[in-house]
Amino acid sequence: FFEENKDAGERVKAAEKEAESRRKKEMEYGERVGVVKSGVAKRLLEVMMRKKSNLSVAADVGTAAELVALADAVGPAICCLKTHADVLADWTEETSKEVKALAKKHDFLVFEDRKFADIGSTVSMQLESGPHKIAQWADIVNAHGVPGSGVIEGLRDAASRADHEIGLLMLSEMSSKGNLATGLPGYSAKVVEMAKAADDFVIGFIAMGATGGNEFLVMTPGVQLDVGGDALGQRYNTPSKVIGEQMSDIIIVGRGIYKAADPAKAAEEYRKQGWEAYEKRCE
Repeated sequence: FFEENKDAGERVKAAEKEAESRRKKEMEYGERVGVVKSGVAKRLLEVMMRKKSNLSVAADVGTAAELVALADAVGPAICCLKTHADVLADWTEETSKEVKALAKKHDFLVFEDRKFADIGSTVSMQLESGPHKIAQWADIVNAHGVPGSGVIEGLRDAASRADHEIGLLMLSEMSSKGNLATGLPGYSAKVVEMAKAADDFVIGFIAMGATGGNEFLVMTPGVQLDVGGDALGQRYNTPSKVIGEQMSDIIIVGRGIYKAADPAKAAEEYRKQGWEAYEKRCE
């Protein structure tokens, strides 16, 4: 496990094999509306087709005002807004209402990147209760597979009481250097197995590329216009590589947009490059 170079090479080969296999049987976004089982997945695919966007912006900002301003600025270019409510010291119920209003205005879904990772009864309370009351405003949430299938059933339980449908993404891989989700043999495959057993609720995965087949959506973080990394171990790939080569469905972009001088303009450039990569792979 800790022979990092050897394991990294094996993972690359496995990812390439998976991407090639999916490339041979890849369905276009529109075709997959009839294949996915979750209503949230259907909604997301429909938004993607309407807006010609496979871009999700990671709104990793520090205040509610910054979040709302960013969502309004990039809204026209995105299919999904990824939030971290727990990093905002001034988050209130009004913040969630403003985000929901902007999602309706600009036609995007809201994904709260909570990364639930506890037993079923605990994650059920975390989704439904607490200071953020995530189930009241998020369309999508995510979870680690470490606790087992109970984490899925706990979240499903809380989601069943929401006034709108909620979909779940499972983290089968991560983009940070040395992460155990990608490094632990068999982990990703087990997460996919768990997802397939709950595919009316699980809409897909956070992963580096093709995972699970056409019935699931794959969102990939760590995307910038140039390949590289940061001092804290994050690694970046380009939209063309993530969508065109790794066969992911949605790119997640953070700093490349929210730290740009003009976030709206930057978001449009990422939207354009992500969609062009998708159209090219459909040729």
